[in-house]
Amino acid sequence: MTASPVHMPQPCYSLTGVRLVAGSPDAARRGMALIVVLVVVSLLSLAALTFSQLMVAEREATLLTGRRLQARALADSGVDYMRWFMMQDEITLLESGGYYNNELEFSGMLVMDDADPHARGRFAIVSPNVENGYFSGIRYGLEDESTKLNLNALAKLEEEEQIGGDILMLLPGMTEDIADAILDWIDADGDTREFGAELDYYSALVPPYEPKNGPLDSIDELLLVRDVTPSLLYGVDANRNTNADSTEPDGLSMIDVDNTDGSLDRGWSAYLTVHSYENNTSAEGEAKINLNQDDLEALHKELKEALSDDWAAFIVGYRQNGEYSGSDPPGATPTSGIDFKAEGSRKLDSILDLVGIKTQVTMSGDNREPVILAPILEENSGSLEQELPVLLDTVTLVDAETISGRININQAARAVLLTIPELSAETADQIIANRISDPQEADEDQTCPMWPLTRGVVDVETMKSIERYVCTGGNIYRAQVVGYFDGGGPAARIEVVFDATQSPAAILSWKDISHLGRGYPLEMLGIDTTIGGTLE
Repeated sequence: MTASPVHMPQPCYSLTGVRLVAGSPDAARRGMALIVVLVVVSLLSLAALTFSQLMVAEREATLLTGRRLQARALADSGVDYMRWFMMQDEITLLESGGYYNNELEFSGMLVMDDADPHARGRFAIVSPNVENGYFSGIRYGLEDESTKLNLNALAKLEEEEQIGGDILMLLPGMTEDIADAILDWIDADGDTREFGAELDYYSALVPPYEPKNGPLDSIDELLLVRDVTPSLLYGVDANRNTNADSTEPDGLSMIDVDNTDGSLDRGWSAYLTVHSYENNTSAEGEAKINLNQDDLEALHKELKEALSDDWAAFIVGYRQNGEYSGSDPPGATPTSGIDFKAEGSRKLDSILDLVGIKTQVTMSGDNREPVILAPILEENSGSLEQELPVLLDTVTLVDAETISGRININQAARAVLLTIPELSAETADQIIANRISDPQEADEDQTCPMWPLTRGVVDVETMKSIERYVCTGGNIYRAQVVGYFDGGGPAARIEVVFDATQSPAAILSWKDISHLGRGYPLEMLGIDTTIGGTLE
């Protein structure tokens, strides 16, 4: 008897109300759909998370970019503020503290106020400080470019007198090879100096380029000159904050350069410029009288109105006849009858050509004898101290609106003073010992570039030899303007060169050096910690 088969109940599943039998094709497809749905949901969740994180990152980047733009705007505010400040009249400038070292006006200047220190924005204007002829920290104000050696003016001096190489060799760390290479780079010809380099050298480089053979637009161009390295041009001051910071190499580690006195901590950039000139005007901004002009009658009239009959007659007489070496006694200064048609055969190389000499002035008419004039300036009298400042503020020897390349002896570093032809190291040290750097605090006579003579630091002959190279202040200024927030964060740092020969001052050079960092501690730049906040 055969047993009847046992029928087991088949498992059933229901999905959306449909009865499925295990093992059927529909059940397999529906199970795969479930897995696909789970995978898709996971991918969408991951995409959503990624998108969320990306948006957060983009928001942070946008906020950071916005703060950087704000910091840049803060620095730009400092640039415009300085241009406005320099527009003030002399009395207002002095009452405000001037622009040499003015912490009240140029440190921690508030632009955007906010209870949150991270949103409170300021700017500061800083320059390197010079004490006893050497760089020492910073001050709040402008750096006179006339405190540096002007390479473009040096090229002209080399062309006229061939002393440019000798002057460059007086800079710390300079070599004959580099001095000749620099002069070859900026002179107009293609002739190679003994140790220099011209087109044949630079065209063989990879990539090749041509020498400038003309005036420089920026000191940075020197990095294209053969053998000029960043360490020579900028020293160990990698972030250009005028200090050798603890994070920067020791100055003594500079290769093949003697830097034991720290003179190259900031490199040659501390001593060189391509922008330095001064207005050829009086302290009141009036045009000076050119003593070497051709029209002697006009010269006499201008000098008579600005100075006196004595000065007018003496200078016209010197222009006509030079020094009188005879023994005839001097006569009275003529107030009329001078023969202005007599040729001005002599021109002045220096105001000091007039010191301690007699001259004679030519008179008109057939029987009029020249009139001998007594010395108008005596070397060993108080007249030098009294007359020279007034004279130099009134007259000039050149017919030009500006004079370029002269060195500010009141503020220049010792290394720059030593580049002045005919100036010894001993005399440079005496000038440093007797000067006051801040023009607002200096005695009135120290605004006259002849003060080393009137104060007995140098004699007449030495002063005469250096007179055309020196001044006591120019009209081109440099500064670093830093825009920052009290609570830290992004900062902007701009190096600007202002041309104050015009008003408002023009911008000769604008360089963003924010990539080198803020450069200075917030406390040094000036912040307000009374409301709180965390500093970097």
